[in-house]
Amino acid sequence: MLLTEGQVSDYRGAATVLPVLPPDAAAMIADRGYDSDWFREALTDLDITPCIPGRKNRKVPIAYDTKLYKQRNLVERMFGRLKDWRRIATRYDRCAHTFMSAICIAATVIFWL
Repeated sequence: MLLTEGQVSDYRGAATVLPVLPPDAAAMIADRGYDSDWFREALTDLDITPCIPGRKNRKVPIAYDTKLYKQRNLVERMFGRLKDWRRIATRYDRCAHTFMSAICIAATVIFWL
């Protein structure tokens, strides 16, 4: 997991994710905020299939696997459950290490419930 600042744009966050992607990743599922030609090309260079819907203002629509994209819902629901924890939603912890520890504790409790 990569932790960036809250005000970081999706483009800058995408650039920081590229070097730490697992080498055996088959696909990258992301929302429209990550739709850019350079990011798609970078993923293709790493032999990762981008599953990112195109932005609404694109002239030429981008094809993507809609069945695979529906799996993104699982991740979104997990983030929703994590944000039920006030400490995580408001980011009380300023240190990234402490914040990540709080996320791990919350995820463990959510898993066991």
